[in-house]
Amino acid sequence: MQEWIPREAEELLPKLVEWRRDFHRHPELGFQEVRTAGIVAAHLQELGLEVTTGVGRTGVIAMVEPDELPDDGETVLLRFDMDALPIHEETGLPFASQNAGVMHACGHDGHTAIGMGVAQLLTKHRNELPGRVKLVFQPAEEGLGGAMAMINDGALEEPQPAAAYGLHLWSRLPYNQVVVQPGHLWAAADMFTLTVHGKGGHGATPHDTIDATLVACQLVVALQSIVARNTNPSDTAVVTVGALNSGNKGNVISERAVLEGTIRSFDSEVRDLLLKRIDEICTGVCRAFGASFEFDMASCVPATTNSVAGAQLMERVANGVVGEPNVARIAPMMVGEDMAEFLNRAPGCFVLVGAASPEEGFYSPHHSPTFDFEESVMPTGVALLAEAAFSQLATGRNP
Repeated sequence: MQEWIPREAEELLPKLVEWRRDFHRHPELGFQEVRTAGIVAAHLQELGLEVTTGVGRTGVIAMVEPDELPDDGETVLLRFDMDALPIHEETGLPFASQNAGVMHACGHDGHTAIGMGVAQLLTKHRNELPGRVKLVFQPAEEGLGGAMAMINDGALEEPQPAAAYGLHLWSRLPYNQVVVQPGHLWAAADMFTLTVHGKGGHGATPHDTIDATLVACQLVVALQSIVARNTNPSDTAVVTVGALNSGNKGNVISERAVLEGTIRSFDSEVRDLLLKRIDEICTGVCRAFGASFEFDMASCVPATTNSVAGAQLMERVANGVVGEPNVARIAPMMVGEDMAEFLNRAPGCFVLVGAASPEEGFYSPHHSPTFDFEESVMPTGVALLAEAAFSQLATGRNP
């Protein structure tokens, strides 16, 4: 443990808060993080780092390395996401979003600020590093494939990292608690669009129509049976229809309905079962009513899975930063996170950092218009990832 890391990370708090609040005032959706990426790139350049912009459209990458890089020095990747959500903010905060309908409702403003703090701390001590640190500021984490966009643009090349680490501030965990565990942390997440085609007509003559609204409602109910009656109770799965749009007037029977939803799973065989049953149910229900359907699915992210070695390293780091009583494990959550794409190619660890208020308790859930987090926890994030980088690089040199 580098004893100076927690102390110097804590000294960064005023700057971390300033950066975070600026990003919060000016949120940007996925692949639109032009202002955010510009501020990040300018900060990295001011630190004297070689910076690459436009990676995966709006991503930023910088390398931190010593003047004399050891011949056996490896590379570790630290990742920070930057995008906001299409949510109208209702927090009433003095630094609330100035972009109507767009909000940092998941803590990515804090992650970006933490990344800038990590960059500043590591650059100050770069000649103590036993290898390279690749800082990756990622766009479009919220279901838009930002990780793969960066990977396809070479984010994992020249040099290739041996391991990847990241974190997520979590408003529903106790203040300064760090969740570290091997194996699954978060689920694979797939989004789907199901379009039902019927035959429209007058609301007074339903016998002349094929009511797409009725078919869609039957499908919503029937799809819930998959988890309840087709998956093994010991397996974990979710099928959710989150949106149903059909028709626009009370006396007109709709000819078209669109359902949007998500499936979540940890096991590939469970995922295959979910998709098989969705197809069978849609085929059967639509045939029974004389309708037809189209099913389109975007495979968003695989399960977020920590390696055993990466989790062991992060557990040691977290014990040193927050103390062993504050390091915990939880039941895997059904949340999706495309940090999984980096972990699948550079095994490491993704952790959760409890960001509830130490006085008031839990904040509103993530993706809520009233979401917020405790800013004073950000130095913990800086210390965790800075120390993870040092520890991983030291481990690489001394297997």
